[in-house]
Amino acid sequence: MTHIVSAALPSAFEFELSRTALVIIDMQRDFVEPGGFGASLGNDVTPLQAIIPALQTFLQAWRHQGGCVVHTREGHLPDMSDCPDAKRLRGQPDLRIGDIGPMGRILIQGEAGHAIVPELTPIDGEIIIDKPGKGAFYATALDDFLQAQGITHLLFTGVTTEVCVQTTMREANDRGYVCLLVEDATDSYFPHFKQATLEMVRAQGAIVGWTAASTEVLSALHSYASQD
Repeated sequence: MTHIVSAALPSAFEFELSRTALVIIDMQRDFVEPGGFGASLGNDVTPLQAIIPALQTFLQAWRHQGGCVVHTREGHLPDMSDCPDAKRLRGQPDLRIGDIGPMGRILIQGEAGHAIVPELTPIDGEIIIDKPGKGAFYATALDDFLQAQGITHLLFTGVTTEVCVQTTMREANDRGYVCLLVEDATDSYFPHFKQATLEMVRAQGAIVGWTAASTEVLSALHSYASQD
């Protein structure tokens, strides 16, 4: 049965639950909580924390319907062999990738800061993609997994809107996936960057994808449930 998000922009968005995955990008303590990498760059993490309730509600509803869920985590091997200097030495943060911070080594797999925030902890059966870059398709098995599951449509959430979320969404678009960005379940340290990304994604007839509020997508899910 087809779900229709009629209020999506720039036009109605249609998808089937069985062929759609919810992708939650990098909702990690290192990006969302004080003491992590995001804060070390001088950013206010409050806007990122603010999306957790909406994302948690969306995730619970998606799980209830039996939808596929993919979580991503950005981070590097303890020996940092997968972290090029072009990334590690960028900018002037208080702590660089691999340095020891309040939640362990910054953006290193297995450290406390690398973990997904407790409110969105993955459950059994949900996929976790560990990625060394901004895009979730780079140097990962994400595409293979989605293809094996028959997934054709992706709903994107997480942080940050203009970096890892947008990068992954553009990668997905190039691979033929039909994408929607859930507006209130994503955010940036810079509000105008988020707004610009929303506008770029849905420009020119959804050149990258669609956007919609979580309530609109949930309405489509509830409508599906009432007809099933």
